[in-house]
Amino acid sequence: MTTFTLGRRALIAATAAALSFGTPVFAGGHQVVESIHFLIPGGAGGGWDGTARGTGEALTNAGLVGTASYENMSGGGGGKAIGYMIENAESLDNVLMVNSTPIVIRSLTGVFPQSFRDLTLVAGTIGDYAAIVVPADSPLNSMGELLETYKADPNAFAVGGGSVPGGMDHLVAAMTMKAAGEDPTAVKYIPYDAGGKAMAALLSGEIQALSTGFSEAVALAEQGEVKILGVTADERVPAYEDAPTMQEQGIDTTFINWRGFFAAPGLDEAKVAAFQDAIAKMYDTPEWEEVRARNGWVNIHNPGDEFRAFLESQEQEIGDLMRELGFL
Repeated sequence: MTTFTLGRRALIAATAAALSFGTPVFAGGHQVVESIHFLIPGGAGGGWDGTARGTGEALTNAGLVGTASYENMSGGGGGKAIGYMIENAESLDNVLMVNSTPIVIRSLTGVFPQSFRDLTLVAGTIGDYAAIVVPADSPLNSMGELLETYKADPNAFAVGGGSVPGGMDHLVAAMTMKAAGEDPTAVKYIPYDAGGKAMAALLSGEIQALSTGFSEAVALAEQGEVKILGVTADERVPAYEDAPTMQEQGIDTTFINWRGFFAAPGLDEAKVAAFQDAIAKMYDTPEWEEVRARNGWVNIHNPGDEFRAFLESQEQEIGDLMRELGFL
């Protein structure tokens, strides 16, 4: 069986960061930042949306940030929001834009001309596993059954995702198929604007399976709307232990999608430091642990220059993988 473990490549830096960051001292509800406006580059219901709102919830409930507001700005595979940050930099001193692996992928594929280098890097904050899910009433109950159905008629089996072709959800579906011995470039992939619309397509029968973030899948599985057939973790995740891993089903692949925050280019260093201080202190609060555990996230904290080194490593590793899979 052909196998591929993304963790061996794209996660080396993330794992090191997760293991090495120190626990900051929390100053008991001391407000660090007056307000943050979170800019979300996709629609409601996606991983970016959940990460921004969950982070804002923890920061405000812990008293580290006075108020948090949120704005969804879809378009251009996330490029519209990035362009907005660059073009309006002087007036966005309280704005944090959430992003993740797609900012690397979409820059490599030319979906938008900018890259993470055009923004102020604040901090990487979490990792979220990926999952393959089907509707709750689907006859499929395992990745083995999904693969058998796919092989019986590949053209009739569509996998959807909340990212563009060649984007992260597509990449996860392709590497899963590759690890299962299938042609990763032959998978019929249908893109949607963020996880919410992709999930609606799944539930309406427009697609047969969905490649999505684990935290998004958990919320719908708990509501009885979907079944999680496989998660790209090394072992079962406490947030939803009913979800089997890909590895335990004979599919040797792991993946974790980092998520973090960016500010406008040229932002005052003191303001950047305040954002970073609030995020660092957040990890030591029960308010954050509640949000993290609920979503099944992994703490990955790499601020500033550590974030830049991590992103440059991702750019090389993800680029190599995408060339191997035929996406570049």
